[in-house]
Amino acid sequence: MEKINYQKKLEETLHTLEGQVNRPRLLLHACCAPCSSYVLEYLSSYFQITVFFYNPNISPETEYRCRAQELARLIEKQPHALPVFLLEGTYDPERFFAMAKGLEALPEGGERCFRCYRLRLEETAKMAKEGGFDFFTTTLSISPHKNAQVLNEIGAELASQYGVPYLFSDFKKKNGYRRSCTLSAEYGLYRQNYCGCVYSKLEAQKRDAQKSPSNPLT
Repeated sequence: MEKINYQKKLEETLHTLEGQVNRPRLLLHACCAPCSSYVLEYLSSYFQITVFFYNPNISPETEYRCRAQELARLIEKQPHALPVFLLEGTYDPERFFAMAKGLEALPEGGERCFRCYRLRLEETAKMAKEGGFDFFTTTLSISPHKNAQVLNEIGAELASQYGVPYLFSDFKKKNGYRRSCTLSAEYGLYRQNYCGCVYSKLEAQKRDAQKSPSNPLT
């Protein structure tokens, strides 16, 4: 299957919005403040943005609360061309664990992650329809570890199902990920070392253990 250039599709959409007096409303699913930083900088002059923090995958709850607070702090501190609002979804980790049942042993980046994309994007699509938004999308594609092709395919399916256009994107392009790192340092944002779920945390711990020099006394 030929891969689609979703950054180009985004630029085409943004071009159609240039010069419009009434900016369309975008419901932007956000996973964390660092990933949101560049996306908000990029899109806030084109849309009236409401950031939707819906991430039942994040464990433990203290980590979830930390990321939610950092996102709120970023939105307050970062200048935007148009006002940006924050909407927090329900924190229901049992919904994530029910979805992941039977897939616990899969490595990061596989089917469990794809279902997690869908879980969060579908809730975003539902909220976008209920709230009368003109578009919905997610910050997830800014991560080099996320599959932008799958994210956009899911977004397209949900757009058809819920009747709200999906804003196609691949935010890591055009140095988007690098810019998010710069903005994270500028605002002193907390940057987690794992995606969010307990399975990704275990994999991160294994990676860290492998990087650490062995202790000759043990």
